[in-house]
Amino acid sequence: MSITRLDPEERLTGAVIHNGLVYLAGQIADDASLDAQGQMADILRQVDALLAKAGTDKSRLISVQIFLSDMNDMAAMNRAWDDWLDKNNKPARATVQAKLADPSWKVELTGIAALP
Repeated sequence: MSITRLDPEERLTGAVIHNGLVYLAGQIADDASLDAQGQMADILRQVDALLAKAGTDKSRLISVQIFLSDMNDMAAMNRAWDDWLDKNNKPARATVQAKLADPSWKVELTGIAALP
């Protein structure tokens, strides 16, 4: 089976397609000065773009993992998530607190989606 890599960078690839699945690398906001809601909205725009490039969309997300640098940002992050979420096709989701690689990042997201 072939492996397709989308948006390769120095140390990682933005998404990898293999065996009918799209694996998203950890996505962070382009603008780290935003609050948690703003960072999450920015990340979700990136997810939409990567999934579209892969030939799928958020309705086919299977699993999502969200990393917050501070659990006090959960409500703000969820406001962006709730505005974006396909209510008829909710993925399995886990949210944990983690020390992120850059202290200005409040949110990081990774996930797996199915191809049509």
